[in-house]
Amino acid sequence: MTPSLANKTALVTGSTSGIGLGIAIELAKQGANIVLNGFGDAASIEAARATVSKHGAKVAYHGADMSKPAEIEQLIAFAVKEFGMVDILVNNAGIQHVSPVESFPVEKWDAIIAINLSSAFHTTRLAMPGMRAKNWGRIINIASAHGLVASKDKSAYVAAKHGLVGFTKSVALETATTGITVNAICPGWVLTPLVQKQIDDRAARESISVEQASKDLLGEKQPSLQFTTPKQLGELAVFLCQEAAANVRGQAWAVDGGWTAQ
Repeated sequence: MTPSLANKTALVTGSTSGIGLGIAIELAKQGANIVLNGFGDAASIEAARATVSKHGAKVAYHGADMSKPAEIEQLIAFAVKEFGMVDILVNNAGIQHVSPVESFPVEKWDAIIAINLSSAFHTTRLAMPGMRAKNWGRIINIASAHGLVASKDKSAYVAAKHGLVGFTKSVALETATTGITVNAICPGWVLTPLVQKQIDDRAARESISVEQASKDLLGEKQPSLQFTTPKQLGELAVFLCQEAAANVRGQAWAVDGGWTAQ
């Protein structure tokens, strides 16, 4: 049986670890060629590439800095050169900084908006002509529960993720009569290396166990008291690429254990 995404190419930004890597793996399992992107030392990048390629996918890597439009142009050109076009675009790259607004560093604000929001504009505008020519494409923007609700001290991140949800809706309307769909996934707490570091730091700061720190973190926002996994998000991304989701357009899918239901 031919994998459902055979002969498709997926570009996943910010995919050398965490959510992006989980999504890349699930798309690779369905036969897609994968273009990885993200930071990391040579060993960690090679480990990510090997993890994805063991599922039979052809895997390429480009280290574009997603805050720089010129490098994003190079990334899209690289993907087209390697595999012909970008059929599936997953805008996942993101950074975070926590601070009250009056002391929020201007350079951090600019970087968060550039990477978490503007990069999705640049990848989309550059990939769209190829998708339109083929009349098929899937754009999946990884937003956040913070694209739907807010938390204090995260003004730049919340602004960027709300913006990404709005961007998703707008481009979905522009492509509504085509074979291109545009949707967002809005995760709550996902157990990635970055979140694990937050848990470890909290445990050390409050002199509690890592298990208790994890429960406390979840208990503040996520009623299920369970982390979402990168694999689950990857499987949802796969669904959004299928024919069954061909008329799912402009949606912000909350995968947040009930966070935004409150």
